Order: sequence, then structure tokens, then C-alpha cells
Amino acid sequence: MEQKKFKRTTVTAALPYANGGVHIGHLAGVYVPADIYVRYLRLKHEDVIFIGGSDEHGVPITIRAKKEGITPQDVVDRYHTMIKKSFEEFGISFDIYSRTTSETHNKMASDFFKKLYDDGKLIEKTTKQYYDEEAKQFLADRYITGECPHCHHEGAYGDQCEHCGSDLDPTELINPKSTISGSQPVLKETKNWYLPLNEYQDWLKQWILEGHKEWRPNVYGQCKSWLDMNLQPRAMTRDLDWGIPVPVEGADGKVLYVWFDAPIGYISNTKELLPDSWEKWWKDPETRLVHFIGKDNIVFHCIVFPVMMKAHGDYIMPDNVPANEFLNLENDKISTSRNWAVWLHEYLKEMPGKQDVLRYVLTANAPETKDNNFTWKDFQDRNNNELVAVYGNFVNRALQLTKKYFDSVVPECGELTDIDRQTIDEFKDVKQKVEALLDVFKFRDAQKEAMNLARIGNKYITDCEPWKVAKTDMERVKTILYISLQLVANLDIAFEPFLPFSSKKLRQMLNVESYDWAQLGSTDLLKSGHKLGEPSLLFEKIEDDVIEYQLHKLEETKKANQAAAYKAAPVKDTVSFEDFEKLDIRVGHIKACEKIKKANKLLKFTIDDGSGTDRTIVSGIAKYYKPEELVDKDVLFIANFAPRKLMGIESQGMILSAENFDGSLSVTSLLGKVKPGSQVG
Repeated sequence: MEQKKFKRTTVTAALPYANGGVHIGHLAGVYVPADIYVRYLRLKHEDVIFIGGSDEHGVPITIRAKKEGITPQDVVDRYHTMIKKSFEEFGISFDIYSRTTSETHNKMASDFFKKLYDDGKLIEKTTKQYYDEEAKQFLADRYITGECPHCHHEGAYGDQCEHCGSDLDPTELINPKSTISGSQPVLKETKNWYLPLNEYQDWLKQWILEGHKEWRPNVYGQCKSWLDMNLQPRAMTRDLDWGIPVPVEGADGKVLYVWFDAPIGYISNTKELLPDSWEKWWKDPETRLVHFIGKDNIVFHCIVFPVMMKAHGDYIMPDNVPANEFLNLENDKISTSRNWAVWLHEYLKEMPGKQDVLRYVLTANAPETKDNNFTWKDFQDRNNNELVAVYGNFVNRALQLTKKYFDSVVPECGELTDIDRQTIDEFKDVKQKVEALLDVFKFRDAQKEAMNLARIGNKYITDCEPWKVAKTDMERVKTILYISLQLVANLDIAFEPFLPFSSKKLRQMLNVESYDWAQLGSTDLLKSGHKLGEPSLLFEKIEDDVIEYQLHKLEETKKANQAAAYKAAPVKDTVSFEDFEKLDIRVGHIKACEKIKKANKLLKFTIDDGSGTDRTIVSGIAKYYKPEELVDKDVLFIANFAPRKLMGIESQGMILSAENFDGSLSVTSLLGKVKPGSQVG
């Protein structure tokens, strides 16, 4: 299919939700690839704008506000500020980063809805929804919990069971409860306005399934599956008190559905940026619209939002929606609720100056067609073995050798040998290769091609050995370093979209202001006689202790999650007091403790039980305690168990221990000093 020529490009990145920070899953899925693409278009001097902002309406924000005892506005102010600052420090180069609580957005979303309403494009429908009679309000799906009808997990939400992953309708929950009052909600009639997606089914099939076969398979496939199931009308309003009020009569206590409101944020933020010319970026057929999103947003950006714009009548459709799959963390699904994530604001604080390392690793592991995995070990390896050992090493060798032999002045290029011609031939088509990949959103492969330049450079210097040649032929050294420096300058251009901080640093070392993308592949980027800047290391090695700290953080998070999720085992069947009295539980003083040979689990205790004769007890707790930790401790033991032999030793009782949530054991001890032999009861 012939590529349509456009005059300009509008690039949007999914609006992050302002009830928490941004994590590496968001970065890998949306913001890094979007930024790479925009920087690439700018290097080509194309007309492009990059639109971002915070999504600040919806139920999770009201839940957090209620939990913290603050207002929803307080919540979004906090997180919008955090997210915006993190993006700026990380180098995500938005032309604007605004928010959906702005006046501009409020008016635009209201006007958008009003036009659909006035044009008769919305359906008014009365349905039954759960209502909290104590709190006197209708309940959004997330305000209802109950037993999952599929896995019977307690605490499933009205829209999803996070235990088994099933999508739910609130009416499916067993024993539903309101999270606001704790009472059982009742079904009550309410009126809302729906977008009749079904009426646009044929148009969507034509537009997507016939007109956009070039879309990524994951995007195209998900759209097809939705269309094959036949679309149904979807509510565009909600019974809530946080959001943009529905601008029609009889809609008191109702707001625009967050998924109606949020994508309009792209348009309103553009208007905020360009109040006089925003329309050409959204309504001119010669504008290309590209949405960068994660796979959980495909249906909204490829079906719901396009139908909204089609129903409105004035807007262009997205030309491409390069959605990524999910990124896992250390082989586990990233989860904000479990705090299983690498948060951008924490990374920036803990890894100062290492924005590009994370950008590089996330691009190298980009989940472009399938879910991928981030590990701290891989992060370290890619930094040390690729950025430091390949890219940084080549740059440093070329610049240091030029400083040593030619006082950091670019030498003249002499007569070319076969190896020179071969090397030049290897990198002259890098522009074509990287460009072809970036144009179809294959960022991972494009970065590989850029790194291949550094590999070519390292091999060239290693094969030519200028430090040896310098002893006999300085003219030849001039040519070797001239070609090496041209490769370095090419690397700067090729990596500019991917590693903007490193490219800027490298240009300072090259004493160059800027380059154009069109110059990529050239062999005369640095003229003979040009004075270079002072060389320094482009990247630095990441040591094991840095990685161990990050892994320890995750381990602590895992433990905290286990502790939070712990529920006591059900109480055993009732026993009579008489049965309890049959057990003789006593205080024992540990006089000695030792490991039993050939028994990894067993410890042998010598215990003063107050009788005047020491008692021997064998206990399987060697995994949890060293023998010396227990000597001189007072513990509880059952004195009247029948003796039994363990590893040939007669054990005369059982020491009582408690099993913790993580499977560890803790021996029962006493708060005060109690005589050995004292009874418990």
C-alpha cells in the first residue's frame, strides 16, 4: 500500500493516570517509543507536535482521596506535579504536558459532548445500577466488592477480579458490598447517555480491517476480535461527583465518563498550546495523527475515540496506533497496587545521570509484539557490555588517540586502503536502515542498527591498530583516526533520538553544535583541522552493589505484599476445656542447644524443666535459628507428649513455635522471668 504523504504529524502519548507515579512499564510501552519517534521527526525538520498530559478524573482518584482524607483535587495536583517533573528530567520532550482539570479541557469536553447530544448521536438509556442507600449515591464498579463468581475470591471488584483476572459486571458479584459504607447496595434505576458503537460497526470494519492492514498485528487483531463480537452501545456518562458535569438538563449528579473525557485531552492540550492554529493539527486531512499507547488502551483509541470523532464530524482519524504489549519486572507482572514496579521518580533520584541507560535498556527490551521482561541483571549487563564496552569504548579510543597524536585536532584523510573502503561501505547505508525501521515503529531494531555502528568502529580500530602503526607511519594513523572520528560523529546522529543526553555530551566532546538527520552516513561530518573538545567517559560501569540495592528493594516489597495479603487460617473445630486441660504446657529454660549430625533440620535441646532432672527435646527448627541464639532463653513446651525417637535421640516433649505469614518460625518466649516448670493455663 502506497504511503500517503502528510504535511505535519500530531503525536499523542497516553495520558498517565494522576493517582500515582509513572513506572518502567509506562515508559517502555508508551513514552520512550513516542519520544524516539518525535525526536527523529524533529531531526528531519518535519512539522510535528508532541502532546501529553495527566488524566485526572475517574473513580480511582476519588477512592485515593477518600482513603487519605483529602480532596480529589489534592490527589491530582500532587501526582500531576510529580509526573510532569519526572518526564522533564527523563527527557520526554513534550511540546505541552497539561491536564484534564484545566479550564480549556473542561470547556472542550463539555462542548464535544453537547454537540453529540444536540446532533442526536447519543442514546438516552435507563438501567439498573447499584446504589448505596447509606451514602445516598450510585456506586461506580470500583466502589463495589464481593465474592468472585468464578474463583470465589473475596474482595473482587465490580469490574474485575484481580485474583483470577476475570472481567466482571457488578451484578455478578456474590454478596456485594459498598466500599463507602460497607452496606449491601440495592439496584436502582438511573439514566445515562450511551454512544451507539454498533451503528458504526460497518464503517469501523472498512476503516480498520480494510484500510489499515499495516497496523501492528496485536492492534489489528484486538480490533478485529472486538468487531467480530459485534459492538454494543457504551455509556459515556457516570453517576459520580468527580469529573466534568454532563452539560444537559436533567443530568444532575452525573459526569462525563473518564474514557470519553480523557482522549479529548489530546485535543484540548493542543488548543492550550496553539490557541489559534490547533484545528489544523486535528481537522486537516493533510495532518497525520499517531497515538502511542499500551495494549490495555487499544479499544478506546481504535474504536471508542474514533467513533466519537466520527460522530462529531470534523476530526481526522488516527493513521497509526503503535500500541505495545506489557513489560514484566523480574518475571512478575508490574502492579501499582502491589507496588511491584520501578518508579521513574525513584530511579531518577537513585540513578542520577543515567536517564539514557534506562532509555537504552527499555528500548532494547521493548514489548513491541509480545510481553517482555525487565531484570536488573540485564540492565547492568546491557550498560556494562554494550553502552560502556562497545559504544563508550569506541568513542573514548577514537578521541583519546586523536588527543594523544594530534592534540585533539581532526587529521587529514590520506589514501584509502581496502579496510577503510570496506568500513565506509559498512556504515554508509545506516541512515536508510535506521530510517526504514523508525518509519514503521520498529524502535528496538532501529537501536540495534545504531549500536552496530559502534561495533563497526571498534572492529576497525582494533584491526588497524593505530598505536602500533604510529611507530612507523603517522600518515596512515591520520587516515585511521579521520575515519574513526567520522564514525563517532555518525553515532551521535544515529543515537540522538534514543539517547539524547549522551548525544548532547558527545557533541560537546566533538565541539559541534548540532547535526541534521540528513547528514547520517556522511564521511565528512568533521572537517580536517577541526578542534575537538576534551574527551571524557560517555558511560560508566554499574557495580554489583547498585544492582543488589535495587533487588533488595523489590524483595522488601514482595515481603510487604505477603504481609498485607496474609489472612489467618480458619480456626480449628471447637474443643472442650477438658480436652485443653489434658495438655501440660510448661516453661522451660534452654541450658544447651546443638545441631544433630546428618540432620539438617534438627536441633537438640537440653532443658531445665524445674524437676531437677534435665529434659531432652528434639525440634525441627534448625533452618530458622542458630543453636547459640537459643541458649539461656525461656520457652514454652508440651511436657506430657509420649517420648519418641528422632535420629536415635529420645525427644521428651515439643517446643511451641508460631509460623509467620512467610513460612518462617518463631519460638514462643516470655515477656517476664518465670521459673522453669511453671504451668501455662
